[in-house]
Amino acid sequence: MFKNSIFSFCFLFCTTVLFISCSPLKKYDAKDRAWAMPEIEAFEKLDASKDYSDDAILFIGSSSIRLWKTLEEDMEPFNVIQRGYGGAHFRDMVFFTERILADHKLSMVVCFVANDISGSSRDGTPKEVLGLFKLFVKQVREKHPTIPILQIAVTPTKSRWKLWDKINQVNELIKAYCEKTENLYFIDTVPTYLDADGQPKPEWFVSDQLHLNTKGYEVWNGLIKSEIERVKALN
Repeated sequence: MFKNSIFSFCFLFCTTVLFISCSPLKKYDAKDRAWAMPEIEAFEKLDASKDYSDDAILFIGSSSIRLWKTLEEDMEPFNVIQRGYGGAHFRDMVFFTERILADHKLSMVVCFVANDISGSSRDGTPKEVLGLFKLFVKQVREKHPTIPILQIAVTPTKSRWKLWDKINQVNELIKAYCEKTENLYFIDTVPTYLDADGQPKPEWFVSDQLHLNTKGYEVWNGLIKSEIERVKALN
């Protein structure tokens, strides 16, 4: 019995070490996500002080989610939990997924993350971003095995137009994965945000040509809410 226990411990230890050493996350240094901790901690304070509906839709992701000032009224009659933080990438968000999900009882998760390819030296390749997205989905599924997950396409913007080919590769890879995965949906907003010449529509963005203005959010809301309603009807 003692020998078996020693063997089991050694096997578990070696398996854990092997998993960590082979994990694609080992290259992501904790200091590269420390900047997000104040916002994650703010979410946890909200969770401790506020009651949320048991059928809420969790909106998670980067600054376009955080800056959506009219999200609650736009999504009526659906109940929402708004959990976007500025500058979010999948490469940091996957370390916070469990904390953001917390103990919420959810009917759906809607995600938008737009910064993994931004011209930074830490940018991932489109395939690496897909791998992180898959990990995010797996993390959600550990707590919510069957609820729909809706992923919003990265919006074409004038400020990152030089990177659009790579960014849109991310869109296409995630879209293909969603199409073959049960209860995973891709909201393709890209065509709507391009003009007749195939260029981003500057009039739907604020001066930084990265974040949406009031009209941009109005259009975004129409596309996203329509898909939420469609998916709700299926489930």
